Amino acid sequence: MEIGMVGLGKMGGNMTKKLLKNNHKVVVYDVNQNIVEKYKEKGALPSNSLQNLVKSIEREKKIIWVMVPAGEIVENTVLELSNYLSEGDIIIDGGNSNYKDSMMLAEKLKENNIDFLDVGTSGGVWGLKEGYCLMVGGPEEAYLEVESIFKDLAPKNGYNYVGKNGSGHFVKMVHNGIEYAMMEAYAEGFEILKSKDNFDLNLDEIADLWNHGGVIRSWLLELTAGSLKENPNLEGVQDFVEDSGEGRWTVMESIEQEVPASIIALSLFKRYRSRQDDSFSAKILSAMRNAFGGHEIKKE
Repeated sequence: MEIGMVGLGKMGGNMTKKLLKNNHKVVVYDVNQNIVEKYKEKGALPSNSLQNLVKSIEREKKIIWVMVPAGEIVENTVLELSNYLSEGDIIIDGGNSNYKDSMMLAEKLKENNIDFLDVGTSGGVWGLKEGYCLMVGGPEEAYLEVESIFKDLAPKNGYNYVGKNGSGHFVKMVHNGIEYAMMEAYAEGFEILKSKDNFDLNLDEIADLWNHGGVIRSWLLELTAGSLKENPNLEGVQDFVEDSGEGRWTVMESIEQEVPASIIALSLFKRYRSRQDDSFSAKILSAMRNAFGGHEIKKE
């Protein structure tokens, strides 16, 4: 099948490689033309603008996959593409967009009878090798039109149609909220293990052990084992943890829906705490303990 790919970063670039490997014809565009040339050498057809990308696609019903940063960039890219597309064409947003933004874009594209699919994409940099888990929202007929693309990007049983517009990114949002909580639980558990000095535990071996029949086995634990084997004390790794947005969106959704999500919320707040060089709230706690109980205040 012929498809246009907008955005050739880590995800979009690897998806392009995977599609080319599976004999799809891929027309590519990125704001960095040096990257476009790199993918031309891999067999993709280059383009130097969004308009040129659309014109370069020979397929009557054009399909364009957008893999650019969520928010204003996605909106601007999708709306500009819509100026060059025709009735029945399909735009896919496979990034980490907020599901409400996806619903809004779908409504705007409907005005020109252009179909929009919001695809929650999980797999990260391992997607090229392992395949991507794809959660697809939007018109079902559009999903069926491009299903062969999803099939070649995903592992077996790794893609599915989940519902109407917005649902794909909504499901991915919750997926990432759960991911935050799982990561925090692993991190806290390994910190407890490491604190037991007199046992001289080998953490990477324990992680590997747990992954063989343990109830908590997972791909995240597999990756953790690899990181600890390579760098047992994680030397040079700063205790600063960023978030890409989905965790906080999940917490906000839980508040809107009045559904308790205490573990996911705490895992998000732990990430915020990791970014503080100096915690004033911790100093307040220390001062209060000293005031009511005479507990020692540790000086800087």
